[in-house]
Amino acid sequence: MVRAKSTHQLLCAIALATADINPSTHRMNILLLEDEQPAAKRLTNLIRACRPQAQLLAALDSVENAVQWLETNAAPDLIFLDIQLADGLSFDIFNQTRIQSPVIFTTAYDQYTLKAFKVNSVDYLLKPIDETELAAAFDKFDQVFGKKLEYDLTAIQQLIQSMSQPQYKERFLVRVGQQMIYLQVADVLYFYSEEGLAYAKTADGKKHLVDYTLEQLEENLNPADFFRINRKIITHVHSIVKIAPYFNSRLKLEIKPKADFEVIVSRERVPDFKKWLDR
Repeated sequence: MVRAKSTHQLLCAIALATADINPSTHRMNILLLEDEQPAAKRLTNLIRACRPQAQLLAALDSVENAVQWLETNAAPDLIFLDIQLADGLSFDIFNQTRIQSPVIFTTAYDQYTLKAFKVNSVDYLLKPIDETELAAAFDKFDQVFGKKLEYDLTAIQQLIQSMSQPQYKERFLVRVGQQMIYLQVADVLYFYSEEGLAYAKTADGKKHLVDYTLEQLEENLNPADFFRINRKIITHVHSIVKIAPYFNSRLKLEIKPKADFEVIVSRERVPDFKKWLDR
């Protein structure tokens, strides 16, 4: 999951319990969970501009404080909930206590995550949010909660699962002659650098130039399958044929397809390499 630095999304109208709320005429009690003080202050001002009758019950910055507050206070009419809190993801709150209020999520995750919310008919707004956009979000909130609504908690469970599972590369677009093809990561046995370029070596012995550095590849490959043994190569566990001790506390590997260079596990990576294999 990638966190954007300058763009936030507001995800609206997730119902987590049964409620009879008409916030357009009701004095709304709002709980705000946000660990960044400037963002909390801006959102508070926007809420007060859109709903002058709203009462901000508390502004909290951590999962621990949120759980404690929710277990000792009556459920608010609405919760503004940041995904990334001071001590972890706010989804941990749902695992530790029962949420009986509708929630508007604020987040900084990639578009693929937003699609997960879209499946459950959730809209979002991009930060910085102006007053008109937030007013429109409140209008939708009014429409959803103007009548009794019961929410299936399966949706939030699916959401938690989608947020907790990292997304790794599945394929690469590579050039073959004058054509472009896609290369499945599952077909790659190792990646290596050569003269400043990165290549993927497949089981058939072919090498393909990939438009990534080894550092970028290391971040985007599933660490259960791939391990960077030194500055030059990232190996798939299935590429390893033999492992032998090598001088200076290193390891020497025989891999397939056979490499045109010595495949050595650097000394500082040997302990982690052993743990990776011994899963």
